[in-house]
Amino acid sequence: MTHRRAVFTMIAVTLMWSIAGVVTRHLEAARSFEVTFWRSAFTVLALAILLPALRGRAALLRSLREGGSTLWVSGLCWSVMFTAFMVALMMTTVANVLVTMAISPLLTALVARFYLGHRLATRTWAAIVVAGIGIAWMYAREVSGGGAQHVLGTAVALGVPMAAAVNWTVIQHNRSAAGIDLLPAVLIGAVISAAITLPLALPFAASLHDLGLLALLGVVQLSIPCLIAVSVARHLSAPEASLLALLEVVFGVAWAWLGANEAPAVHVLGGGALVLVALAGNEAIALRQSKAS
Repeated sequence: MTHRRAVFTMIAVTLMWSIAGVVTRHLEAARSFEVTFWRSAFTVLALAILLPALRGRAALLRSLREGGSTLWVSGLCWSVMFTAFMVALMMTTVANVLVTMAISPLLTALVARFYLGHRLATRTWAAIVVAGIGIAWMYAREVSGGGAQHVLGTAVALGVPMAAAVNWTVIQHNRSAAGIDLLPAVLIGAVISAAITLPLALPFAASLHDLGLLALLGVVQLSIPCLIAVSVARHLSAPEASLLALLEVVFGVAWAWLGANEAPAVHVLGGGALVLVALAGNEAIALRQSKAS
């Protein structure tokens, strides 16, 4: 896979990731941990079909047995991301969650710098700063200002960028070291997430309508894009993959506008434009440097 194709594929991944907010707005009865459980459970079911089809049952079992700490650390990171995002979304505003997630590129860059010893290009640092300003501009006026539940929800949301930073770095380190198949890590993460939230989700209240939407999230918003993201991440640096993942925030605004009648304000459109400029500028410079070399 070429670098350009990896970039466009990652953009498609963020488009699928971004539907979570608008879909949860249409749930009837499911709340909090039940939402997280059903989404993770449907992800497990989807991956139980997809992974054997992609890798073969024997190869999948061998990867689970021989993956070692790298596979399980990545799986644990996925479980934190799956769980913390949905729980936080049920506890506080979407704006609070997305603002918190916006620090992911900076955390990823720092983890990759200290763990892998990578020197980051100036263009990447500049893109992280500009994109961060754009995200802050988008949601600064909408972040809730009070309430213990909002504070706790934001703290839970912090687990998403922290786990993502570690995960992207592990994936990048793996491609240059052991070369372990990390696709099963997504399955491990979904299983852990479902197992942890099941006791907290009882008694179930989800309607058939809710189960249909949560199945959509489990398959289209998690299973498929996460498998693609793991494969694509082998062709992108950890900070670059994390930076591209910020498009989930921009796409999320668009979905909310189209699917939940939440028209974005001028500052949201302006902040989104800054994010797009940062991403486009970073990739354009990278492409030019690649051609020059």
